[in-house]
Amino acid sequence: MYKILLSIMFFLAFGSKAISETKIPFTLDWKFEGPSAPFFNAIDKGYFKAVGLDVEISPGKGSLDAIPKVATGAFPLGFADINSLIKFLDQNPGAPVTAIMMVYDKPPFAVVGRKSLGINGPADLIGSVLGAPPPDGAWAQFPSFAKANGLDMDKIKVEPVGFPTREPMLAEGKVDSVTGFSFSSYLNLVRLGVPENDITTILMADYGLKLYGNAIIVNTDFASKNTEIVKSFLSAVGKGWKDAISNPGDAIASLVKRNPAADNKLEERRFDLAVKSNVMTDYVIKNGMGNIDNDRFEAAIKQLSETYKYKTKPDAKLYFTNSYLPSGGFKLK
Repeated sequence: MYKILLSIMFFLAFGSKAISETKIPFTLDWKFEGPSAPFFNAIDKGYFKAVGLDVEISPGKGSLDAIPKVATGAFPLGFADINSLIKFLDQNPGAPVTAIMMVYDKPPFAVVGRKSLGINGPADLIGSVLGAPPPDGAWAQFPSFAKANGLDMDKIKVEPVGFPTREPMLAEGKVDSVTGFSFSSYLNLVRLGVPENDITTILMADYGLKLYGNAIIVNTDFASKNTEIVKSFLSAVGKGWKDAISNPGDAIASLVKRNPAADNKLEERRFDLAVKSNVMTDYVIKNGMGNIDNDRFEAAIKQLSETYKYKTKPDAKLYFTNSYLPSGGFKLK
């Protein structure tokens, strides 16, 4: 009897701990829109729970908002533009944050304009008014894009705008174009009633930009003490993305549950645009999601130096590690 009671006490003391879930706050770089659906999908499909994680997702206000949150430890994991991360680490040497899983193999940085306002391609930006939110990831990369296309930035009038007013100002003709993520700004304009045949999307990656896009980032102090948790988190994210691509309707339903004001069809289209243009590239189809091509990454770091003066010698190993990824990444199909 004593042994039975002892066994029961042991279970109560340790068994409940074994089956409890580790709470993981996760910050996005932006609000709850279509491309974030796979993360919510991983929650609702039980992929996080299956690896013992209780994940709570918070919206962000741009990559320049998400990165410090992770670097300070307020959030152990987040989602942010890797180019903004490179600059952050250069300006804050030794900050405990790095990227561990590439999601946007092709960055969605874009200039979105209106044909009726004279914007059809990069050259048309000269002499025009460009609306750009200061914390915007696309604006941060605009100088590299401008240099790659021989654009004199002194001949472009840049109007600082807020994220909420960016597309409305373009829809009202107060600016000729805006910087933003291609899938967000485009569909935001459609929702505001701008005819689709009047919208020009200049994807920077199609005009000389070699950079990568958004990645999962981690606080390295947290990661060093919780290696298996980080690996488990990424495995659940990979499943969430794969499932969302094969069954987008369920994933968008998970998103809309958290953002009831979202338009189901609009967000499903936004997600589809992100998958086709930014996630399912030839490299990802061949090599799986998550990893990077080292030569391309070195070229991207060099391209940043054309318009950004590094304070310290750039080191690719500081900005990305694949040590938490499975060999071969995550196959999405």
